[in-house]
Amino acid sequence: MEISACVLAASLLLLSSFSSATDSKNNPADELVSVINSNRTSHKSPALFDNAGLGCIALQYIKAYEGQCGEVGDSKKPPDSSFIDTFAPNCGVEAPTLAPITGRLLACQSTYVSPEAAFDILIENARSLQILHDKNHTEVGVAVSGTDGGAPYFWCVLFSNGTRNSSFVLQGGVAKTVRPGCFSGNNDDCSGASSLSSALWTMVAAAGIAVAYGLGL
Repeated sequence: MEISACVLAASLLLLSSFSSATDSKNNPADELVSVINSNRTSHKSPALFDNAGLGCIALQYIKAYEGQCGEVGDSKKPPDSSFIDTFAPNCGVEAPTLAPITGRLLACQSTYVSPEAAFDILIENARSLQILHDKNHTEVGVAVSGTDGGAPYFWCVLFSNGTRNSSFVLQGGVAKTVRPGCFSGNNDDCSGASSLSSALWTMVAAAGIAVAYGLGL
């Protein structure tokens, strides 16, 4: 009985540690926004408002490439009409609140990298550096996503000159669920945390049952 109690306690401790990790609001898109704003302010450009509606649209922008890493580039970018015809409706962004996109940065990698490394990849030349520091930007939305939850991995940054709290407004204040991937401004974990937590519950429960049977309890 004492052994069973110890095993159960250890299982609950294990679950608790993983639950804390999955509830940490670990969102690499928000982390990249922090890197962007830190770089801008260090170069005397104002920090940008992290707009969840624009972030969701950035995730839709990624999905338009359908996992085709080789198509990343100006010649293959989605048409502007996609913002009002597809991206906004898919996110639940109110169409009249769409503001001009003043800059776009997109990168695709075969492996996942940290937000800091993604920043270095996105800012690859003088043109992208100019986009980053443009003083016309007022808002930013960032998204990161793998293809069907795996490689390749896309990072997208969209800038706008919209007015805070009145541009890219979400219907009901909440973006529609869009998976896989995650976007900035919504204070949410990246895709996969909830499923990991569920899997851990199953694993711990199974382990507890196995121990109970093994001890004849």
